Amino acid sequence: MKKKHLIIIICVAVAGIAAWAVTRMGSRTSTFKQDYHIEDVNSITKMFLADKNGNQVLLQRNPDAVKDTLWLVDGQYPASQPLVDLMLETLNTMRIRQKVNKKAVPNIIKDLSANNVKMEVYQKKYLINWFGGRLKLFPHEKLTVTYFVGHETQDMLGSFMLRKGDKEPYIIHIPGFRGYLTSRFITEPLKWHSHRIVDLNVNQIQQVSLQISSDPSQSFAINRNGDNFEMELLQSHQRVNGFDTARVAQLLSAFTNLNFDEYVKMVPNAERDSVFSQAPRTILNITATNGQKHEVKTYLKYVNPDDIYTMPDTAMYQMFDLDRLYAVIDSRDTVLIQYFIFDNILQPAAFFLGQDVTMDPNKN
Repeated sequence: MKKKHLIIIICVAVAGIAAWAVTRMGSRTSTFKQDYHIEDVNSITKMFLADKNGNQVLLQRNPDAVKDTLWLVDGQYPASQPLVDLMLETLNTMRIRQKVNKKAVPNIIKDLSANNVKMEVYQKKYLINWFGGRLKLFPHEKLTVTYFVGHETQDMLGSFMLRKGDKEPYIIHIPGFRGYLTSRFITEPLKWHSHRIVDLNVNQIQQVSLQISSDPSQSFAINRNGDNFEMELLQSHQRVNGFDTARVAQLLSAFTNLNFDEYVKMVPNAERDSVFSQAPRTILNITATNGQKHEVKTYLKYVNPDDIYTMPDTAMYQMFDLDRLYAVIDSRDTVLIQYFIFDNILQPAAFFLGQDVTMDPNKN
């Protein structure tokens, strides 16, 4: 009887061990060591992205950062903070969804070799990092991970990626996000640039001036005098009393988070030869109390630039874009700005003197 009980106990034990082994094997094939992401994105100091078409961009934390220039593009241009935040969030939340099917691995690796976005991530590390991070000494910048980002999966819910040092690629996704990640790894520098022109509150403004080429008598400046502001006509250098303080206050408040619409990659030759060969429509200058200056030159934009050559009357109102116009920021970047945003900024002196006079959109 005892022998029979012993056999039953042994059989139960063997069955239990077998069940544990099967469960263990199943878990190994269905789960992954989720170390593909970057846990501490705040330690990232630099991100370099490049593609096979020769595009590349370097994103670096700005050591002299203010609120709208936490990162720099290629060491000189303020980066779009929302876009950088999205990239950091992606690096932090992306996870392995599954392994690539073994039969597909050679083709995926071949495709990744021919067409990928390479991303190098640099982080701040310490030679001595003891006691759970309570003692950190000798900080230095280190290349910690390199990703090769491929195209999206067929179901559009993941992207193929190969991490340098790994033997095979994975399908990477963000849990809960319905989409793929490839499009977030942008290699065109211009797309990373901030669209911010200026971000000054009223207390940070020293002077605002507007020159109007078609009517210099309407050019003016708003100058700080202690805690107040004064208005001056630029042509006569005459100080003006009795200006509309509400409209001036509205003008000055417009320079808080003032942005342009988009970069212009190429100005059509017709407009370059016609519009840009003339004096700017307006020249706006903003000077901060710390001495920092910004200049915005504006030019009219045609709906169809070819009309310059084909239409007999190029002063026709409907030829001009009624929504946007060109602007050159700090003699460097040609962009598009919206009338909706700049309407209260690019008004003549008469507007601030309570005379409802607006600029003729046909005049350059």
